[in-house]
Amino acid sequence: MKSRKQRIILVGKSQAGKTTLTQYMTNQQLSYHKTQTVEVVNGQFIDTPGEYLEQRGFYGALSVTAADVDAIALVQSAAEESTMFAPGFGSMFCGKPVVGIVTKIDSAGEEQIKRADNYLKEAGAEIRFWVSSVTGEGMTELDKWLNSL
Repeated sequence: MKSRKQRIILVGKSQAGKTTLTQYMTNQQLSYHKTQTVEVVNGQFIDTPGEYLEQRGFYGALSVTAADVDAIALVQSAAEESTMFAPGFGSMFCGKPVVGIVTKIDSAGEEQIKRADNYLKEAGAEIRFWVSSVTGEGMTELDKWLNSL
């Protein structure tokens, strides 16, 4: 019997790098497009529109979408100076594993990356990865973690 792929939902602000991350992880050509609706990619990644995080009225939809996943990924761009994740944000997902993914590390300085990492830590991501979908940096570690779920 073949086991199903572990499903992970990607939550983050618009232009945080969620779609590009899923394209990289599923060996697709990197091409930007605005995610308009929830998209299931390769049966494993659930890519959500940034508005699900940016507008509190969508938190219910976010919670329902996350009900059938194995893990939650909070995605924060290292290039972004602020965050939309409130402290403890990950606790709304009823005890599911919460991972933080700092994206766009190829275009950010060390202080920017550390700031983004801290935002994710405060939001409840105990495990955090620093990645670049352009260079591939950090993707091996993220992939290993996904396969360990």
